[in-house]
Amino acid sequence: MSADQPTLNVAEAVRSRYSRAAQEQEPSLCCPVTYDPQRMKVIPAEILERDYGCGDPSQHLQPGDRVLDLGSGGGKICYIAAQVVGPDGYVIGVDVNDEMLNLARQYQQEVGDRIGYHNTEFRKGRIQDLRLDLDQFDEFLRQNPAGSVSDWLIAVETADQLRREQPMIPDESIDAVVSNCVLNLVDPESRLQLFAEIHRVLNDGGRAVISDIVSDEDVPAELQNDPELWSGCLSGAFREDRFLTAFEQAGFHGVEILARQEEPWAVIDGIEFRSLTVRAWKQCDTDERDRHQAVIYHGPWKAVMDDAGQELLRGERIAVSDRAFERYQRAPYVGQMTFLSPTDAVSDDEAEEFTPRETQHRDPQQSKFHSNGLNILPEGDCCGTTGCC
Repeated sequence: MSADQPTLNVAEAVRSRYSRAAQEQEPSLCCPVTYDPQRMKVIPAEILERDYGCGDPSQHLQPGDRVLDLGSGGGKICYIAAQVVGPDGYVIGVDVNDEMLNLARQYQQEVGDRIGYHNTEFRKGRIQDLRLDLDQFDEFLRQNPAGSVSDWLIAVETADQLRREQPMIPDESIDAVVSNCVLNLVDPESRLQLFAEIHRVLNDGGRAVISDIVSDEDVPAELQNDPELWSGCLSGAFREDRFLTAFEQAGFHGVEILARQEEPWAVIDGIEFRSLTVRAWKQCDTDERDRHQAVIYHGPWKAVMDDAGQELLRGERIAVSDRAFERYQRAPYVGQMTFLSPTDAVSDDEAEEFTPRETQHRDPQQSKFHSNGLNILPEGDCCGTTGCC
């Protein structure tokens, strides 16, 4: 986004457009996406006709995942995800639009019966405020109408209490957060909070898989102030590079582009808008300690740098922190490195603080398999009985 902020009421523009879209199909709200046809068979036609998206993050889920779908709309991605994660997984859809929630909930029993198990639910909330369950808050307001400033203050305090004591989505309770063309609908002033909330609810090692519309240039203020373009997933688009940066700034690592639409979905005043699917990983923040561990990066690049600023040189024994040593053994880094543990384990008392920097070579003496001074010679032919030498 450009520095100029929109002056239109973003929430009202989006609410109005998607309330209409829940009642009758709006083809302009989505770009072509191919989904698994087998998983589409159990989903009622009314949901398919009222679905609006730009990607399929569900294909990057795993059996047993506990999934949160942001801006779940009529529930299509939730119902696809329910089949991917299976009976041992669970899917929660969050949306603020009553018409869309009603559509999704209307078929909840039917879809569960068709797939053979019930592992999906839909909750009312704003995706930038995943602590506040708006169904619970609605119930409080029905019983305690706000007719004065004092009543309003009590309502505000009650909302804060619900966030603290009964969060809609608790901390570190989700394995995968997905979203399909919704983040761009959030007011720019709430986007830092939005990414912070995604990070908060994910487990250590969890990931966000987000499909959204991005632009190749900054969107000027006159386009941002157009309610039809904003609610149509265009003028609120993130600039492509800044979309990835937003994940990094929220504390994610291993941010990667999984899919990028080759031809633009739309072009306005020369600005290209296209679908992008991004995956980003969470690792809980802890002290980085030096336990004399090292990695050897396999290539093919001559050098790479991780999100902490640690440079890895191809084929060289590079010193890394204990947390990096653990992180590199998970997706998306698996298979790219050889891992070298120290000859002698480093205790908590002995481990010093580790500060990542561009290049830190590890002394081979600290990460050998055998004690110093031990000589091991091969018996007979150095290449074994095959005589390969």
